Amino acid sequence: MQITKTSILSGVERTREIDVEPEQLQAWKDGMLIQEAMPHLSDGDREFIQTGATQKEWDDEYREGS
Repeated sequence: MQITKTSILSGVERTREIDVEPEQLQAWKDGMLIQEAMPHLSDGDREFIQTGATQKEWDDEYREGS
């Protein structure tokens, strides 16, 4: 499924293909923990769904803040 999100770190909108079903997204939106709703996804894919941020953005954010 294609997921489009705007990064909370950069404001950049991106679309990624992520192996997730609409029912899993709804379960998460309804309050289930994302790791329980979508246990097969990588941490990076779950982070993208939650925040729109990429691993590179997080790495850059932490590098600048150190």
